[in-house]
Amino acid sequence: MPSKPAPIKKSPAKKAAEKAPAPAPEPEPAPVEAPPAEAPPAEAAAPAEEAPAAAPPAAEGDGAPVAPAQDAPAAPPADAPAADAPAAEDGAAAPAADTADAPADAAPAEPAVVEEPPKAPTPPPPAVPTSAPLDVSVEDVNDSSLTIKWKTPETIGDSGLDGFTIEYCKDGTTDWVVAQEELTPVNRYCIKNLTAGDLLNVRVVAVNPGGRSEPATLAAPVPIREVVDRPKIKMPRNLRVRVVRQVGEQINLVIPFLGKPKPVVSWLKDGQPLDTKRVNIRNSDKDSIMFIRTSQRDDSGVYEMSVKVESFEDKAPITIQIVELPGPPTGVKLVDSWGFNAALEWTPPKDNGNTEITGYTVQKADRKTGEWFTVLDHYHRLTATVSDLIMGNSYSFRVFAENKVGTSERCAVTKAVATIQKTGINYKPPEYPEHDFSEAPKFTTSLSDRAATVGYTTKLLCSVRGSPKPKIEWLKNQMVIGDDPKFRKLSNQGICSLEIRKPCSFDGGIYTCRAKNAQGEATVSCKLEVKQIIISEKGK
Repeated sequence: MPSKPAPIKKSPAKKAAEKAPAPAPEPEPAPVEAPPAEAPPAEAAAPAEEAPAAAPPAAEGDGAPVAPAQDAPAAPPADAPAADAPAAEDGAAAPAADTADAPADAAPAEPAVVEEPPKAPTPPPPAVPTSAPLDVSVEDVNDSSLTIKWKTPETIGDSGLDGFTIEYCKDGTTDWVVAQEELTPVNRYCIKNLTAGDLLNVRVVAVNPGGRSEPATLAAPVPIREVVDRPKIKMPRNLRVRVVRQVGEQINLVIPFLGKPKPVVSWLKDGQPLDTKRVNIRNSDKDSIMFIRTSQRDDSGVYEMSVKVESFEDKAPITIQIVELPGPPTGVKLVDSWGFNAALEWTPPKDNGNTEITGYTVQKADRKTGEWFTVLDHYHRLTATVSDLIMGNSYSFRVFAENKVGTSERCAVTKAVATIQKTGINYKPPEYPEHDFSEAPKFTTSLSDRAATVGYTTKLLCSVRGSPKPKIEWLKNQMVIGDDPKFRKLSNQGICSLEIRKPCSFDGGIYTCRAKNAQGEATVSCKLEVKQIIISEKGK
């Protein structure tokens, strides 16, 4: 090891300069916090003996001219604070190596904590314009204004939608004029202060932070003028629902409409032009007639009638359904047979006649006679049990399909035959206890008070029931009426009558009908008054 150099005697000014922190090797200082005021322990300082050897390289590495301490403070190092560094007394910056010769109680330089600058945030993706508005159409027009409407674009994006701008220009030019000062947020706008007779093209542009979308332009230029009568289809009530016809029938639909000047009428079927070979269209100023001479299944569909006056249009759909008899069920089979029963099942027909199946008809036939009999009619299920079959006979079954037109012409027949086996049966008739129908007489209709005229036959009536049949007796003033020819007594099916032939004033009184049998008896009474006809002297 090399020998330690002899200590060097320093001047007071140099000692003061050595107490200051050594200049940083880097020319640019870094802002750091100030060191504590109190010096750390003496052991933290470098040994004074090693200072002379390290001082010259540090001074040469700095490369800066020495300046007086009071004119400019020494530059702080990158790892030490610079604001609290004391000024050097001898007017020169001490080399970094001289700090090794500082006294033990001098404050050494501490490593500075360097704060990293914050990272810049990730910039958001650039905004993208929306797609073009949809379905731009005319809502209203007159001689000074034009109202249009449209639908919101399909694609708006994350940047949202600021609004819409409306532009117009005369037909044949490209000088587009913005109709409003500010963006409109709604999907409808009225362009005002227009000149009558102009032919205008109009377009709508959606605007968002990404810029303008592709413009959506009206399909045709719009003339600025008052429409006398807008087109309107007056659909008859019976055509507002489904029109059902059978195959082969004639179709003749008359649909009136309004519009002035004369509207342009057009027809579509399922969104496609009509087949003029199948459908005839006749248009007048007030109505349109659709005529099909002989309808077929292919004529079914949704027909749309459209009337148009300039930029105004009205549409009305008509649903036509051509139906016919259904086909037979696709298959019927005998599932099981037991006792006097047979179970069947079948599947719906492939061809329902262009309308829903409303039911099925099930028939059976005895193999001996071969005659078919209907056992189930308008049956809605796909399984059935046929009962009350005859023992010892064999049966075949067939099924027809039904819809609103009628029953199918063909049917599905079972391949298997249901045979009802003969089995020994011991029939024991049920025993019923005899019912006692005995009943005491009871009058169901009583006698009513009567008033008779002298010389005019009258009759008393009542009704009675009882079991056994009761015996009927008639009484006058509690006296039994015997076989007097003046009185005629009848009793038939419980109806009892007493006829009094040509009564006199003495025949009046209380009449009683009495019914008796083994269970008891019952009576009913009435009052009979016989009046005399008085003839006045004038009448005589």
